[in-house]
Amino acid sequence: VSVFLKAADLLAGPWRAILNSATMLGQSKNAFQAEIDAACELIDFYRYNSLYMTDLMGEQPYSPAGQWNRVEYRALEGFVFAVTPFNFTSIAGNLPTAPAIVGCVSLWKPASSAVYSAYYIMKLLEAAGLPPGVINFIPGSGGQVGNPVMQNPHFAGVHFTGSTEVFQGMWRTIAENLSNLKYYPRIVGETGGKDFIFAHPSADVDALVTAALRGAFEYQGQKCSAASRMYVPKSIWKEFKEKYVAEVGKIKMGDPEDFTNFMNAVIDKGAFQTITEYIDYAKNANDAEFITGGKYDDSKGWFIEPTTIVTSDPKFKTMQEEIFGPVLTIYVYDDNKLDETLALCDTTSPYALTGAVFAQDRAAIVKMADYLRNAAGNFYINDKPTGAVVGQQPFGGGRASGTNDKAGSAMNLLRWMSARSIKENLLPPTDWRYPFMESK
Repeated sequence: VSVFLKAADLLAGPWRAILNSATMLGQSKNAFQAEIDAACELIDFYRYNSLYMTDLMGEQPYSPAGQWNRVEYRALEGFVFAVTPFNFTSIAGNLPTAPAIVGCVSLWKPASSAVYSAYYIMKLLEAAGLPPGVINFIPGSGGQVGNPVMQNPHFAGVHFTGSTEVFQGMWRTIAENLSNLKYYPRIVGETGGKDFIFAHPSADVDALVTAALRGAFEYQGQKCSAASRMYVPKSIWKEFKEKYVAEVGKIKMGDPEDFTNFMNAVIDKGAFQTITEYIDYAKNANDAEFITGGKYDDSKGWFIEPTTIVTSDPKFKTMQEEIFGPVLTIYVYDDNKLDETLALCDTTSPYALTGAVFAQDRAAIVKMADYLRNAAGNFYINDKPTGAVVGQQPFGGGRASGTNDKAGSAMNLLRWMSARSIKENLLPPTDWRYPFMESK
């Protein structure tokens, strides 16, 4: 624990600018997005996970007279394979260290498009005193690293954040090799999302505009929690549309070194192509119109305008599929079809990561929260569906979004432990006979 508390102190001080700069340059984040990620959130992960680990040690069973019962929170016997994404330096710094804090050995494969910031995280941990061999930094392609790792007999768990397709492939690989493994691996993963904002007719329109803009376009929408679909009632649509289009029009986009830019480039050519294919699909559709953006440019960097599609089809392709870019699709619903639209929101996408509802009517908030209780592992009321804070909103979702093991909480740390229950009898019996056996 002391190593990770030291790492947090270093990151809060002399290493702060290093990690922020590496994140801005390597992942095309503006200064604010880098600061809340590479500095604030990663510091919180190290400090809170250390606290949770210490608190868990104090959770012990009842000991009646003559007994001492206790639980040892042991690390897994084998190693944990940590596979981290490109989009958050904090996630990259948390996935290999959460198992290590409880005593596990981690093998860490960072995303190939975010090795730069990951390298400096590793250097930070070494500067904090991390012993060699506790976390093993192994950049490389998924196939080159992952397949031999998951076939190793000592493979004991995977801590993953990335695409649903890759995570499902890992499950299959693990299942195929299960007979060769010494342990049943702990499989923990957070994958995709098709995150929603659902507005009630009583919603505060100005707050709704801000949530939609920030939720959809911060960090170019490259967040698993980014707002990607939205449901707006007709009664407030005109006001919302007018204000929203005006605000989106004020967004500046460009180099992260220019601190006036709200948006920057997407991560790489592959992401650019995937996102723009969705935009082109919508351009050729009869049941979709663009109210913002729709343009893109890869002449110098991979830049995509903040794009907003309005569709008359609640099952339109961009309402269902994860895009992972600055594209928000809106469906306008009749006020008298609230229940039907809530059902659409709950069933349109296979994911259940984050979601938000907006209303000033308290009864409506209660109703929507209950109806959508399984639609999001992180549920927001009158706030954007992004920005979970370690120690405040443990993060993770269900359905196709992952195992919901809640990063940034003790629930996650327990996944990397194999507890041993111990009963010590302080007054052991010396007669094998039970009282009922006594002759009368």
